[in-house]
Amino acid sequence: QQFDAKNMMCAADPRHGRYLTAACMFRGRMSTKEVDEQMLNVQNKNSSYFVEWIPNNIKASVCDIPPKGLKMSTTFVGNSTAIQEM
Repeated sequence: QQFDAKNMMCAADPRHGRYLTAACMFRGRMSTKEVDEQMLNVQNKNSSYFVEWIPNNIKASVCDIPPKGLKMSTTFVGNSTAIQEM
């Protein structure tokens, strides 16, 4: 869901560019190992949306304390070449 174009807060469509880097911050009780595995799966499955000349360009962090009223949440920050269409 993080990488879905409909969840972006910008008019640039990330499918029209490639990610240089991305950071995903998770809040709530979850396994760090599972988060890392899922992020690797996302990058492998969508490799055409990431530049190949920057290795390990997705970072993830986990905070065990969930936001008030929620079990978990996530924040995504991505640096994409799609911004050039703005």
